[in-house]
Amino acid sequence: MRWDKAIAVFAVVLAVAAGAWASLVFLGDFITLGLDLKGGVQVRLEAEGSVTSDQIDQVIEIMETRINQLGVTEPTIQKEGSSRVLIELPGIQDPEEAIEIIGKTAKLEFQTSDGSVVLDGANLKNATEAKNPSDNSYVVQLEFDAEGQRRFSEVTTRLTTEFANVGQSAVAQGDYSRNIAIVLDDEIISNPYVNEAITTGNAVITGSQSLEEARTLALLLRSGALPVPVEIVEKRTIGPTLGADSIEKSKFAGLVGLGAIIIFMIVYYRLPGVVASVSLILYTVLLLWLMVLIRATLTLPGIAGLVLSIGMCIDANILVYERLKEELRNGKSLHASVAAGFSRALTAIIDSNITTLIAAGVLFWLGTGTIRGFAVTLSLGIVVSMFTAVIFTQFVLKNLVDSKLITNPGFYGA
Repeated sequence: MRWDKAIAVFAVVLAVAAGAWASLVFLGDFITLGLDLKGGVQVRLEAEGSVTSDQIDQVIEIMETRINQLGVTEPTIQKEGSSRVLIELPGIQDPEEAIEIIGKTAKLEFQTSDGSVVLDGANLKNATEAKNPSDNSYVVQLEFDAEGQRRFSEVTTRLTTEFANVGQSAVAQGDYSRNIAIVLDDEIISNPYVNEAITTGNAVITGSQSLEEARTLALLLRSGALPVPVEIVEKRTIGPTLGADSIEKSKFAGLVGLGAIIIFMIVYYRLPGVVASVSLILYTVLLLWLMVLIRATLTLPGIAGLVLSIGMCIDANILVYERLKEELRNGKSLHASVAAGFSRALTAIIDSNITTLIAAGVLFWLGTGTIRGFAVTLSLGIVVSMFTAVIFTQFVLKNLVDSKLITNPGFYGA
C-alpha cells in the first residue's frame, strides 16, 4: 500500500468538505440574488416635454450602460407608454447612489465666458477618476476624440492669443475671459483658467470631494448624456416576485434532487460513485463562488441553469465510468481501466459540452434579463464541470487505485 497516494486522496476529500462547510456558512453573505428571489429597487422615469420613441430608446440604452458600470447585473429596463421608463435593480448595496446616477441627465458642455459652447460630451472619448499626486485632490481626467482635440486646441489657442494680457489675478476681479467653464446639466462644476494652448486632447475636472464622487462623475460622462431631461416620478423598494413558500420549495427540490443523484451514483457505480459525489459537491462550491467572483446575480432561471449543468457534470462521470466498467470486464487491470476510461470518454464529453455551450451562447446573445442569467449560469457550470469531472475525478481515482487501498474490481463497478 502506498500511503502517499492514500494521504493525497484523503487530503483532497477533506479540502472539499471544508470548502462545502465554508460555503454553507458564508456564501449567503456574498451571493447576489435577483428580483425574483430577493427583490430590489424600482425606479420609474418620465421624460420631460415632447419626446419621440427613438429618444426613449436612447434613454434605455444609456441607462443600461450606466447600470452595467454600477456592477448591477440582470436589471429590468423597459418602456412604459410613450414617455416613461421602468427600471428594476436587484439587490444593490446603495439604492440612493444608484437612483442619483439614474436621474442625472449628464449633459456636458465646455463654454467660454460669453456663453458660447465650444465642445460637448459628444466629443468625449473617455473619462476616468484619479488622484492628483501634487495636492492629493480628486479629479476626473477627460480624453477627447480627434475632432474634440482639434476644437479644444483651437479655442485654447484663441483664448491665449486674444487675451494674452489677462492674467490669473484678473479672475479674482471677475474677469473670466480667458477661462473655459465645464458645465454639467447647466451647472458650472469647474471654471479653469487657460494657462496655455492645450493640444493633447485632454482636460481635467476638479472639485470632487472624494474618489467615489469622482468615480460617479466619470461613470456618468462615459455613459453619455440623455437625449432628453428625465424626472424620477416614483422610487420604491420591492420584495421578491416569488413568494417565500416558492423559494423554500425550490431549495427543498434542489436538495432532494442532489441527494437522489448522489444515492444513485453510489449504489450503481460504488466507489467511483462516491468519487463522483465528492466531485459534484466540489462542482457546486466552485460554481457558486465563481458567480460571486464575477458578481453574477442568481435568479430562478439561473438556478435552473445550475441544475441543468449538474446533470451535464454527472453525465460526464457516467461516460467515464461506463468505459471503466467495460475495460474491467475485458480483463484489464484497475490502473489501465481507469486510464482507458478517461481517455476514451473524453471526446464524447467535449462534444456534448461544446454543443451545450453553443446553445448557451445563442441564448446570451439573443436573450435579455433572466434569460441571459440562465445562459451565464449554464456556461459557467459547463466549464466548471469539465474541470471537476475530468481533472478532479481522474486525479482522485488514479491516486486511489495507485494507493492499493481498495483493489477489488467489484468496488469499481465490475
